[in-house]
Amino acid sequence: MTNFWTEGEPIADTAAPDGPVETRWERRQFSAKLVNPANRRKLTVIVVGTGLAGGSAAATLGEAGYHVKSYCYQDSPRRAHSIAAQGGINAAKNYRNDGDSIYRLFYDTVKGGDFRARESNVYRLAQVSVNIIDQCVAQGVPFAREYGGLLDNRSFGGTQVSRTFYARGQTGQQLLLGAYQALERQIAAGNVEMHERHEMLELIIVDGKARGIVVRDMVTGEISTELADAVVLASGGYGNVFFLSTNAKGCNVTATWRAHRKGAYFANPCYTQIHPTCIPESGSHQSKLTLMSESLRNDGRVWVPKKAGDHRDAADIPEDERDYYLERIYPSFGNLVPRDIASRAAKNVCDEGRGVGPGGLGVYLDFADAIARLGRAAVEAKYGNLFEMYSRITGEDPYVTPMRIYPAVHYTMGGLWVDYDLQSNIPGLFVIGEANFSDHGANRLGASALMQGLADGYFVLPNTLGNYLAAGPYPKIGVDHPAVVEARSSVEQRIQKFLSINGDRTVDSFHRELGHIMWEYCGMERTEEGLTKAIGLIRSLREEFWTRVKVPGRGEELNQNLEKAGRVADFFELAELMCIDALHRAESCGGHFRAESQTEDGEALRHDDEFAYVAAWEHVGFGSAPTLHKEDLNFEYVHPTQRSYK
Repeated sequence: MTNFWTEGEPIADTAAPDGPVETRWERRQFSAKLVNPANRRKLTVIVVGTGLAGGSAAATLGEAGYHVKSYCYQDSPRRAHSIAAQGGINAAKNYRNDGDSIYRLFYDTVKGGDFRARESNVYRLAQVSVNIIDQCVAQGVPFAREYGGLLDNRSFGGTQVSRTFYARGQTGQQLLLGAYQALERQIAAGNVEMHERHEMLELIIVDGKARGIVVRDMVTGEISTELADAVVLASGGYGNVFFLSTNAKGCNVTATWRAHRKGAYFANPCYTQIHPTCIPESGSHQSKLTLMSESLRNDGRVWVPKKAGDHRDAADIPEDERDYYLERIYPSFGNLVPRDIASRAAKNVCDEGRGVGPGGLGVYLDFADAIARLGRAAVEAKYGNLFEMYSRITGEDPYVTPMRIYPAVHYTMGGLWVDYDLQSNIPGLFVIGEANFSDHGANRLGASALMQGLADGYFVLPNTLGNYLAAGPYPKIGVDHPAVVEARSSVEQRIQKFLSINGDRTVDSFHRELGHIMWEYCGMERTEEGLTKAIGLIRSLREEFWTRVKVPGRGEELNQNLEKAGRVADFFELAELMCIDALHRAESCGGHFRAESQTEDGEALRHDDEFAYVAAWEHVGFGSAPTLHKEDLNFEYVHPTQRSYK
């Protein structure tokens, strides 16, 4: 297997202070160099992406006085995929007085990530979480409130406390509108330049530092080079490598993959999250899947028939013939076990022939007990828009008939490697939100994505970026600089290559086939044999792509086929690295389940003596085996144990 990769020098996070974890962030903030307000006006920062991480970062940097250039491929910053998040955002406020604390949120996140995240980053995330809620309330985000007017909380998977703040089933949308308003304020003030409908296609590196990007105007096709003193990538995750996922169809890996090809390490790419609460696939015509919020598991009960092959309607199956399997197997957490645990359990009961719905790929999420206990009006007040969405998509009434759900690709814990300052191994290239790897380990707990995105954008990056910029000002460069010319030329040549192939297969047909390979061999369960086979299949399909893909139209116009071709080409290369990463990590942890590594009762079995490290991969040229750099993980506070939610 080792011919798939080579091992390089270890890597370390040298930015994180040592000493007590409770004071590391405070000490790092104090030790960071500052940029005085007059000098900030002379410095330019590019931010790619306008979701919760990118939007909050651009707004905060603009407020601080930097000149910010913001880019998104959507027609408005408020259409970033963060808008799709439903269930809530975690914060260690302990409003319920149920034993929550910053330390408990830290503990739950490290444990929920199966002990594959850095303690220093996770503790900072828990600390900052309490500030995020205050920030968002001040912006007018309409969080749900209790009768007395206090902010309400609900539970999410992997915890035994209520720490999730929510705005019905629209939390992502409301939080994004808060960040968008802050961003628009800075645009109006002239501190932020907003460039919608522009896609980053290349990173510009000058003298070893990130100094700009190459973008394509998606309406006119114009290619331009944009220069700055630092670049921030906030471009989200790469779940669409599987074709079918809960991500919007536009979500892609190109921004981070272009940086990876320029030398940025890609960390833990095989760590993808399978969300247990999605509407099952209805046919081969589908191009994406729909998430039903994890918050539904607060009141909904998950079950399947006890007997295999029982195809009766749910209403016809009596109570004593139902298996509430999460409550049975994991009595301490019940339906609120973490996402990886719930997903694997659903797969297991379906593999036993007890799944429901077409093809037996579904389990019931039943609200009958909640409606009987609370009344329909109370359930509707909590989840009404989610129930309406389910009804519109499936044609079924979830107030009467249980929802049918099945696991689907949702979030990616892997991403570009960053240090404690959120800076990649390329100086001047910072990566925030889902685009980096830093906070979630092998599995993200529900309601923590919004927390990380806003923590990075509002509170962490504005402090650490200044430390880098204080070493400036960096030498001015022009569009005629050789590195800039080379970057732009490579983009133009790549576009011409796509347009010149003129094959007989659509981009979507290749993407769908790639996604099938990934789901089959690098999805919910993986084996050494399957991953090795997948690498060969991906390489063969990629070769076919470069000879048979058909991209109609021209580059100098709106051309969505051209956009998709570029993204799918990058997905091919990422997919191979994901399989290599999964192959080298011969253990089960979080959403990465190796069939060869499991306990006697079928739970994930880690091997901390061999794999307690971050796998940071270096691109060394197309066709060459990637180089693996290991960053050892040290646990001083939350000591690794076999995860148990029983």
